[in-house]
Order: sequence, then structure tokens, then C-alpha cells
Amino acid sequence: MSHTPHQLAQEFPEHAEAISALKTSDAHFAKLVEAYNEVNQQVHLAETNVQPMEQLAEEQLRKERTKLKDEIYAILSKAAAV
Repeated sequence: MSHTPHQLAQEFPEHAEAISALKTSDAHFAKLVEAYNEVNQQVHLAETNVQPMEQLAEEQLRKERTKLKDEIYAILSKAAAV
């Protein structure tokens, strides 16, 4: 199995436990994580030329990944503040 960069636990190691807990207790958070993982995998496949795509499409995926990561981080920050 290949190593896919930008996994959430790698991006937010200080929130690894919260990520696991929220995935089971918050359906919206779980959907965001699932969407992030899918987009991240697509970006990785494009970057490694396993599934090449047009540069514009790859850029759009990166923007989507960033948007999802920002949403996830906002939830994690809010949960940590409680």
C-alpha cells in the first residue's frame, strides 16, 4: 500500500484523538472526513501520475481539499475549546 500524504492525522497530529471521537459521534464531521479522504486520494493519484488529469482539474481538487480541511479544522478547534 502506498503512502498518501496529507492524511488528517498527519495534518493535525495534536487532534488525532478528537478526529477519531468526532468521526463516531458527529455524522456531519464523519461526512467531511470521508469527503476529504476521497479528494485527497484523487489528488495523490493525479500528482503521482497514476491517474493523470488536466492541471485545472487537479487544481480544483486541491482547492476542494483545502476547503474541506479548513472546515474540519474549524470543528476540531471548536471541540478543543469546549
